[in-house]
Amino acid sequence: MISKDVTVNIPNGLGGRPIALLVQVASRFDSSVYVQCENKKVNAKSIMGMMSLALPTGSNVTVTVNGSDEEAAMKDIEAYLKNE
Repeated sequence: MISKDVTVNIPNGLGGRPIALLVQVASRFDSSVYVQCENKKVNAKSIMGMMSLALPTGSNVTVTVNGSDEEAAMKDIEAYLKNE
């Protein structure tokens, strides 16, 4: 299991389309992927869960990945959230 703090750098924050794209990125991996902001932790493969976070640009989140392909998953999720 690996965890990393990431600052969301997606223009206009995580709205409908950016959330859908994040869920697609997370769903490519077998590992479980969770995003936590303050005291709320949600499954990054769940559109409704991610929408409940309502993350604006500049939000600090903790991404936790656990599974056989966790390194690759973390790399892709972090790159997406940082808008790289």
